[in-house]
Amino acid sequence: MNRAYLSIGSNIEPERHVRAAVAALHHRYAPLIISPVYQTHAVGFDGDDFYNLVVGLDTDDSAEHLAAACREIETAQGRLRTDQRFSSRTLDIDLLTLGNVIREDVPILPRDEILKYAFVLKPLMDIAPEERHPVDGRRYAELWAQLEAEGGLRPIALDFSAETGD
Repeated sequence: MNRAYLSIGSNIEPERHVRAAVAALHHRYAPLIISPVYQTHAVGFDGDDFYNLVVGLDTDDSAEHLAAACREIETAQGRLRTDQRFSSRTLDIDLLTLGNVIREDVPILPRDEILKYAFVLKPLMDIAPEERHPVDGRRYAELWAQLEAEGGLRPIALDFSAETGD
C-alpha cells in the first residue's frame, strides 16, 4: 500500500467541480486526507481564479491506474483536453507522488509542480509537513518555508463532510 497525493484544481464552477472530485475519489479510495482549499489567480494565462487543494489516499493501484482514474473523474466533470497546457478547466487532477516511486515516463513522479507552485506545495505541506520529497529529500514543511512567495493563496472555507460522509 502506498500513500498517493493528488493535486485538484478548477476555475470553471470551481466549488461544484472540486466537490465532485472529492466525492468521486472518496467513492474509490476512502478514506481521504483533504487539505484546505486555496483560491489563486490563474497561472500562465488570463482566466478566472482557481480553487486548489491536495488529497492524500492509500492505494495499491499502479501510477498508470491511478492517473487513469483521475482522467476518468476529470472527463466525467466535463474536462476537455486540448494542446494548451495553461487554460481554464472544469477539473484538473494530477498525481503528485505515489509513495517513493520515481518515474521519468508518464505519469512522471514526483510532479515537478510540487517545487514550482505555491498552490501545489502549500496544500501538500498542510497535510504532509513531515513527509519528504522523493527526489529533493527535504520535508514539505522545509520546502514551504523556503518558498519565496506565497503566490497569492487565499483560503476558501469548504466543508467536504457531505462528499465524504464524515
